[in-house]
Amino acid sequence: MKLLSKLVDSASNFFAHRKGLLPLIGILLVIVNFILPFIFGLNLITGSNLFLHLGVIVAIFGFMLAWAL
Repeated sequence: MKLLSKLVDSASNFFAHRKGLLPLIGILLVIVNFILPFIFGLNLITGSNLFLHLGVIVAIFGFMLAWAL
């Protein structure tokens, strides 16, 4: 539990100065999800829209973290 507390503390200190980084990464993941089927065709990752879901989750988490900090 102490390790998790340290991890959250260091992450909040890192993202306090970079509030737009997580939403930007989320937007880039959504764009990657749009481009990948054109490059690799349909496979397990592109068919399941993995990067789309990860991008939306990261962006929402980034907005919530930026609002809290």
